[in-house]
Amino acid sequence: MAATGSDRALLSVAEMYRADVYAVDRGVAGVTLMENAGRALAEEIVKRWTRCRVAVLCGPGNNGGDGFVAARHLAAAGYAVRLALLGRRDALTGDAATMADRWAGAVEPLTPAVLDDADLIVDGLFGAGLARPVAGAAADTLAAAIARGTPIVAIDVPSGVQGDTGEVMGVAAQAALTVTFFRRKPGHALYPGRDLAGTVVTRDIGIPAAALDSIRPTTFANAPVLWRAAWPRLAAESHKYRRGHVVVTSGSAHRTGAARLAAYAALRVGAGLVTIACPNDALGVVAAQVTAVMCEPAEGGAGFKAAIADPRRNAVLLGPGNGITAGTRANVLTALAAGKAVCLDADALSVFAERPDDLFAAIASPCVLTPHEGEFARVFGTDPAVGGKLGRARAAAKRAGAVVLLKGPDTVIAAPDGRAIINENAPATLATAGSGDVLAGLVVGLLAQGMAPFEAAAAAVWLHGAAAQAFGPGLIAEDLASALPAALRHLSNEVGPSAGHD
Repeated sequence: MAATGSDRALLSVAEMYRADVYAVDRGVAGVTLMENAGRALAEEIVKRWTRCRVAVLCGPGNNGGDGFVAARHLAAAGYAVRLALLGRRDALTGDAATMADRWAGAVEPLTPAVLDDADLIVDGLFGAGLARPVAGAAADTLAAAIARGTPIVAIDVPSGVQGDTGEVMGVAAQAALTVTFFRRKPGHALYPGRDLAGTVVTRDIGIPAAALDSIRPTTFANAPVLWRAAWPRLAAESHKYRRGHVVVTSGSAHRTGAARLAAYAALRVGAGLVTIACPNDALGVVAAQVTAVMCEPAEGGAGFKAAIADPRRNAVLLGPGNGITAGTRANVLTALAAGKAVCLDADALSVFAERPDDLFAAIASPCVLTPHEGEFARVFGTDPAVGGKLGRARAAAKRAGAVVLLKGPDTVIAAPDGRAIINENAPATLATAGSGDVLAGLVVGLLAQGMAPFEAAAAAVWLHGAAAQAFGPGLIAEDLASALPAALRHLSNEVGPSAGHD
């Protein structure tokens, strides 16, 4: 079956609750959902572990109810199950109480002692909606599990991981496997939750797929299916002038590398023409090291304004290697006033650290901001109350009126209208100097070809990760543009063939 955008949806805690309610309202009993969840977890364990001694840790809510179900199915399959409950059994309510009644074995109080001799731990203490730090017996038991190093299977999320943010609330143990239901949560895609979850398996428990039509999710895990309809296709009559003309601003003679990396990336991703606009002292340096990329002098504000005056030069990248100067600030405002599609990175963002509202007020045309965490903090500040990386990116995009691409191993792309995509394919080898310049080049190259900012940013991030994966170990930024064709060949299976000429 072909993948769809709904397959990539990441549901918040509130949205998952709505999915459960949707199912119940259409005749799927809550106990049926819980039975299906616990059985699914037991089935995933049976696939991976032979019969062994299992400690099942149950919390006082629905995650604990799932744990009671899993314990029953594991015991029936021949596993030696020891179950511990946080709180009193007679305090359980609803479906969790029903499932506790169906468990015929002993129920121990939750202490680290329940882990003694266990070969496997099932973590059903807390679910994705955890609202306060793990403490007391639960924290002590999770700490003991961490110290023992016994494999852990988590129900929904590892206890202590907040499902909307991926952040750790007090303490959370590393899971070897996490079994979640219907759709993943943002916390499965955002660090540190992504790492702590281990392998994540999503199981169907009887929630109708139509629940997504009611929920209308706005957060997704990045994949070509989300933006392939917007991917620029070449018609047989295409030529370079129809594929857009990118202008990349360069720094001074000793700071041209970032612009060259970005320019080649923009050209490789499909822009028809790319020009590096250089200060006079950098012109010779750039000209000696580029071929298909063009260069021209652009001294001072007047020179830059002239460099982007041609309406065919429809997309501009500013920031990499430009310096935190009054000139950089003026060039950004000039580009935004010219109505070009604009990508702002690095120094083009940091230069507005003291007066960010000047930047936001100037944004009226298609614009993508590509900060790393340090640049983000300088421009947008830090507010721990906005809900983790995803919440920060969303709030920033709304404030700026631009797409925000907040970089990292779990890059978040957020649009002013609240849509967000979390990227998952970036290998650790991208943590190398210049890789962000290449990413900015990919973004502006796609903007030049007419992709909307949100889709262009998502596609660029995915291609960036795919190119790094294709190259493998030993990657440096200079390798990314040459590795891009392998990623584009893979992508062509998604978007179909195209043709064109110079």
